[in-house]
This record gives sequence, structure tokens and C-alpha cells, in this order.
Amino acid sequence: MKRMPFERPTEHYEERIFLIDEKICELLKQRKEISNNNPGYPPFEHIKKWAISFHLYEDYLKSVFHVLRNEENYKPIVEPSGFRKHVPILKSVNHEEFFYSVTSMRQYSNASLITFNIDWDVTSDHSVNSNKTRHFELYLGENYQCHMDSGGGSPGHLSFNYVVSPALPDDISGMNFVFRELGSPMMDKPTGDDIVFHVD
Repeated sequence: MKRMPFERPTEHYEERIFLIDEKICELLKQRKEISNNNPGYPPFEHIKKWAISFHLYEDYLKSVFHVLRNEENYKPIVEPSGFRKHVPILKSVNHEEFFYSVTSMRQYSNASLITFNIDWDVTSDHSVNSNKTRHFELYLGENYQCHMDSGGGSPGHLSFNYVVSPALPDDISGMNFVFRELGSPMMDKPTGDDIVFHVD
């Protein structure tokens, strides 16, 4: 999703804590290196203990560690610019009661944009389960950064746009487009449902 620009919430800053804040940044770098940028999330019993020991609110610490889970979530987002062309993909997959498709990609000078569609029969007995919101991440390998840019839908149809950077080659023969379903947009736990489109 597009990230809203962050605005400084107040003009006030207590300069006497500058060295402490600098030390926090140093510790964040150390934490990132030791954990290989994959720190996970502390057990609640640890958080409760730290809240008591350091006289902090437990929910405050839970929020802090939620933000610290993965720096990758805060990478600068690439905005596609310099439209060049449409490249047809025309691939589809039936899985359970869903019909998944990727019809084409839009090529820009700095990125590619992939549209992922999900369709289902709203009159079927499964329509109650089908109406739940579905969350997918796109994976194209370690060389590409993918993020969901926008999405929407109507009864029986969902559509999501993913920005890929750097731009994919115009010839994507042999590539796999892997859409991994997640439990929710803020969770990194896959449900195990991978929708894979192989381009011949």
C-alpha cells in the first residue's frame, strides 16, 4: 500500500536526551546485525518482565517491538514513472473455488507493475468463505523488491497491483510469479497457499 508521508508530530525535542537517542540508534544497528535483520518478536513474558523492571507500560513495549520486527517494512517505496509499454502475460490458475489470473504487466523506466486478479462465483455455497479479505505478497526472487501498491474489488472479484523494482525485463520467459497468501497484511505468517504462475 502507498505509505503516507510522515510528519513530525511536535516541534518539541528535549536536547538533553540526544546522546541517549543516538545510543538507541547504535543499539538498533547492533540488534539488526546480531539477528541478521530477523529479530522475531519477544515472548510476552519477557515484555512483562521488562515493563516491571524499567517502569514502562506493557502495551507501549508491545508496540515498540512490533515496529522493530522488520526494518524491511520501512524501505523507501518506489513510485513507477516513465511508462514504456504493456507486456502480455495471460496466465491463470484454478485453486479451490477461486480463479486467479495475471493478464499483463506495465513496464516503467524504474519499475514494473503487476496486476493480480481473484474471481469467484458469488452464487455458490462457498461464497461466504470467498468474501473474506485475502492478503498476498508477491515473490520474484532475492533480486527484486515487491510491494502491494493498491487494490480493491466488487462481489466476486478482487484486484491487486504490485510494484516490482528494479523493472523486470521485457522478456520474462522462464520466470515464476509466486503469490503467497498471508494471514493478514501486517503478519508474515503464510497460510501455505501459494499461487504460482510460470511464464513459458
